[in-house]
Amino acid sequence: MLIDPEAIKRSLASSGLRNTPQRYAVIAFLKGQSGHPTAAEIFEAVNGTDPRSSRATIYNNLRDLVQVGLVREVAMEGRAARFDAKDLRHYHFICDRCGAVEDVDWYDVPGPAAVSLGKRVLRECELIFRGLCSKCAKRRASPKDSKTKGYTHGKRTNRVRYGCPQ
Repeated sequence: MLIDPEAIKRSLASSGLRNTPQRYAVIAFLKGQSGHPTAAEIFEAVNGTDPRSSRATIYNNLRDLVQVGLVREVAMEGRAARFDAKDLRHYHFICDRCGAVEDVDWYDVPGPAAVSLGKRVLRECELIFRGLCSKCAKRRASPKDSKTKGYTHGKRTNRVRYGCPQ
């Protein structure tokens, strides 16, 4: 993946963050990834090329980059969070079995009606799909397997979670 160093510097400057070597290394690494690495994986990669970066520095830079919106944190139930710095808007699919995080093409999803928010102020809305990735779906034992109960191949089920559109 081609990384534009000047674009990274402009992104950091426009966000109000200083362009430190460690911060630049974190965002450059993420922009060069097709996957969604954990903070520990980012630390290992960045520290492998520039051993000046401590674990705390990498974690603090990730926090700062997430707060200004240059990096997205993908929360994983019971697993380490993953990070993403792709420029194209997209959703995520998280496999319940292996934990793989895959990108799903963006499409418009209606936001909640203002009346349902009450006095809350909405900052963002994130849609995450959960289920079995294509590899795990192929390996599933049988429809009676308790780990795959409620899963279908492209068909709707009667399971609705968190108001996902039917």
